[in-house]
Amino acid sequence: MYKNFEEMLKKLSPGLRGITHKLNGHFTFFNDDDLFQEALAHLWMAFTGGDLSDKTDSYILQGCYFYLKNYIRTTADKAALTSLNEFPENDSVSLEDLIPDNSQNIAKEIDEKLLRESVVESLDTREREVLKLAYDGLTVREIGKRLNISHVMVVKIRSRIKGKIKPLKDSPGYQN
Repeated sequence: MYKNFEEMLKKLSPGLRGITHKLNGHFTFFNDDDLFQEALAHLWMAFTGGDLSDKTDSYILQGCYFYLKNYIRTTADKAALTSLNEFPENDSVSLEDLIPDNSQNIAKEIDEKLLRESVVESLDTREREVLKLAYDGLTVREIGKRLNISHVMVVKIRSRIKGKIKPLKDSPGYQN
């Protein structure tokens, strides 16, 4: 049915992404991309083996769904769960003792940094220019002159930036 693997992948990727996302909703120890890669490996093996030559898209996606469910089940059965309060392998120190006291602060800092990075990535080029110039201490009119736009446009751009930064300010533990 498909001439090459790339053609099949282009057609089936959206459905396959949906399947991996649906399955990952129940199993938090997998990443959507990891499941997608596992499904691709399964598809590649089936495609090169000629098993998919006369199959419909629906049949192929259903096969991937069942393959991934089985993969998750068998992998989960092999996963070794460990409590932070138990001693690992006859050691006198528990895993909980190895985690620094400020681990929650570190986690908050990492979350805030990721949020800041995602906000900056969401800004378009003009918004980044305005933000940088405002950070450098220029006034609205100075920014407008520097960028050859009106000061009213600078105010509108700053308003858009504030709207995108709002999730960062609303996040728990945000500090100016």
